[in-house]
Amino acid sequence: MNTLTEHVLDTRPIFARGDTPCEAIDEAVASLMPGQSLVLLVPFEPVPLYAKLGNQGFKHEARQLEAGVWRVEFRRRTEQR
Repeated sequence: MNTLTEHVLDTRPIFARGDTPCEAIDEAVASLMPGQSLVLLVPFEPVPLYAKLGNQGFKHEARQLEAGVWRVEFRRRTEQR
């Protein structure tokens, strides 16, 4: 994990408040620097988000860290890992 090239957004507190993280995710995507990936920490696998960000040119890599915690990294398709 390289924190210089990752923008980490923990959405769990947003969901815990009963809100949706859509705006926070959109802002995070808009703020990404070239070569920077977006890492989301979410309470479930965000399958609908894969298509949304996929349409914006992102690929993803997801893994469940523990019960109720997923780590999903989004990276622009044109950028190498």
